[in-house]
Order: sequence, then C-alpha cells, then structure tokens
Amino acid sequence: MRSRSRVWGGTAAVVLGGLLAAGCGASEKNDPAEENAGKAVSGGYPVSVTDCAGVKTTFSEAPGKIVTSNASSLELLLRLGAGDKVIGTGFPPGKGTLPGALDTEAQKVRVLSQSVIPKEKLLGSGADLYIDTFADMSMGGGMGDTPTEAEYKAAGIKHIYLKSTACAAQSRSALTDLSAVEADITSLGRITDTSARAKELVTGMKSTVAAVQKAVGSTAQSARPTYFFFDYDAGTKQPTVVCNRQVANAVITLAGARNAFADCDGDYKQVGWEDVIAKNPDWIQLGVRDRGSEAANKKAFDEAEAWLRSNAATKGLKAVKAGHFLRIGSEHTTIAGVENADTVETIAKTLYPGKVG
Repeated sequence: MRSRSRVWGGTAAVVLGGLLAAGCGASEKNDPAEENAGKAVSGGYPVSVTDCAGVKTTFSEAPGKIVTSNASSLELLLRLGAGDKVIGTGFPPGKGTLPGALDTEAQKVRVLSQSVIPKEKLLGSGADLYIDTFADMSMGGGMGDTPTEAEYKAAGIKHIYLKSTACAAQSRSALTDLSAVEADITSLGRITDTSARAKELVTGMKSTVAAVQKAVGSTAQSARPTYFFFDYDAGTKQPTVVCNRQVANAVITLAGARNAFADCDGDYKQVGWEDVIAKNPDWIQLGVRDRGSEAANKKAFDEAEAWLRSNAATKGLKAVKAGHFLRIGSEHTTIAGVENADTVETIAKTLYPGKVG
C-alpha cells in the first residue's frame, strides 16, 4: 500500500495518495548556505532556502502576500507574528482549533478552498509566496492539477515546502525528534523577518522536550509502554495508523513511549483491526479533531472511547480493559507545529506520573 499524507481543516481529514520520494531526510540539518545567507546585509536579506530536492529559492525582501496550503503553515506564520501577510489558505483550521487570539486571527484569513486550492485560484491569488505543506508533486502522482514550477514563476509566486511534512513523509529515516519542525520555524522566521520570535519559539520547544527527556530518557526501550494513536475521525471500519515518518511518531517517541506502528515506513497507513489486536497496546490516544467547543470535544472523546469499549474487535485490548486512554486533540499530535512539544509533555505526564513535572 502506498503511503499517504494527511492534512487537516476543522473536523475534516483528507487522505492524499501517490506521493513519491522527495529526497529529504526527516531530521536533516539546515543547509549551511541557508544558515549564513543574508548575514552580510542589514535586515538579513537576501535569504535562501532549499526545497525537498535541494533547489534553492532566494528572497531579496520579506514576502508581503502569502498563501498557505493548509492550517499547519498558517499556524506557524501566526505564531511568528507574520499573520498579517497571509492573504489566503487552503484546508483552514476549524473554529477553536487554535488557542485564544491565534484562533481569532486565523478565522479572519480568506479561505481559498476547504481542501486543496484549485490551480487557477492559487495562481491568480496575487500571492508572492506559496508555502506548501504537501510533498513535491512535480515528481509524479499528486493531488489533481497542481501548478508547475514554471507556472508559479510566471505568476510571480515563490514556492517553498515545509520540510517537516512535505519531505519527512518520504524520507529514508524515521522521524524521532522535532528538529525538522524547529528548522521550518527558523526558516520561516528568516523569510518573514521574524527570526527573533522564531528563536523564542524554538527555544521554548527545546526546553520543554529537554525536561521530559531528562525525566524519562533513561527508561530502557523494552520498558517503555506501547502507544496506539486511534484516529477516530478517519473512520472505524478500517483503522488508519501513524507510521514512523509522521510527526506523531516523534511526539510519541520523545514522550517515552513506543509507537505501536513504528515498523510502518511512511506517514499513514490503513491496517486491519487484527493488526491492532496483534500489537495490543498499553495506551491508546483518542485521536479526535477539535469540534469548536469544550462540550463538543468531550462528546467526541466519549464517543471514541465508547466505540473501543463496545466493539468486539477492541474491547479486549489491554489498554481498553485498563482504561488507559489519553484525550489529546489530533492536531497537536499529527500536525507539525509548536504544540508538538507541549504534547510530548502531556503524554509523558500521563505515562510517567510523578516523574514529569
């Protein structure tokens, strides 16, 4: 079965198929040329970044009109303080998905599509930068009719990728840390002239994860509990699991657990319930996307738990019988962003009570 990339917007999940290798490691370090570009001039420009295949894009100034492919890149820009530059997005975040003021700001962004932005609408958007959360479609497969690099250039749009998602899903190694997410934040900070804020965000993430690692890092692999991310919103007929190229694998690993499907190469994969039974996880995260209110979220979590407890195929699982459920929103676990670090801490506190403060 081919690997699949998942994107989110509100309570809907979209599964994308047929992505081919983009040749970018999940934990790759920044290109030295990217790190040093622009340091010789005031304001930090020009700035150069590379895509999944190593192709360089140079910015002589900060972009003023940005379109994001989905809520992942939109959220990063909002957290960097560059939200006023965003003129449109695809796969918008559902109301209440982001915290406080970020949610208010996100709801003001023009929605170009509830899913993949149509080619003509994207090219005619007036953007000078498109941030792509998906894998490189120019190498085959893809999501319908997407623009070519020549068409982006003709429209005056620079096209860059999030390496923590577009590249990671097709990398040759498992995603076990948040370095790719941190690199994306740093890169977007340099592009949008918000490097100081990017440094604050990355420093905060590193501090949170380091504290967890100090508390649980010495636990032997064999002693770490197994962990199943139950993607309730993806459907219950055939479970969709997070594999070792998905950022959730890094979150689970850093929290001191073992992803039950870490032996699956790719980002997502559909399996059978017999496969889940064979794994018999110690803990299950109820993967529910934000419904927009605390009451609606509780109802969805209750439904997910009730399904596991009543279904003949799952009610005998070790985690179900022990009541080992974690109620953590899907977005914070499976979407590359700042809150991945907070989710590491949240999971660790549940799995290692008393060890993680």
